[in-house]
Amino acid sequence: QVQLVESGGGLVQAGGSLRLSCVASGRTFSSLHMGWFRQAPGKERAFVAAISRSGGNTYYADSVKGRFTISRDNAKNTVYLQMNSRRPTDTAVYYCAGGTVVSTLGSQYNYWGQGTQVTVSS
Repeated sequence: QVQLVESGGGLVQAGGSLRLSCVASGRTFSSLHMGWFRQAPGKERAFVAAISRSGGNTYYADSVKGRFTISRDNAKNTVYLQMNSRRPTDTAVYYCAGGTVVSTLGSQYNYWGQGTQVTVSS
């Protein structure tokens, strides 16, 4: 089993920056592809970003491309989501996910964190 724990959420003003972290335990982190998803109030969970095992390939939703950066540190068993130029529409609960397939689909991931709330004020 894999445990994923997100941190770094909070309240930020529009235009500000925030970095989320997700620490993994229970399985070799470097064997997992990782992703970030978010769920806004009243909406379905949506893909944000994904990164391959080695970190050599990254993928982004169009809505965050150029503003968010996903990265990982396999020595620290951690994946990050750097969020810049935040918008009120970025307000959501953010989840990290891990799996054996790198995908934009949540159903392709086997492991999920509990989520961290990010609120962007205008």
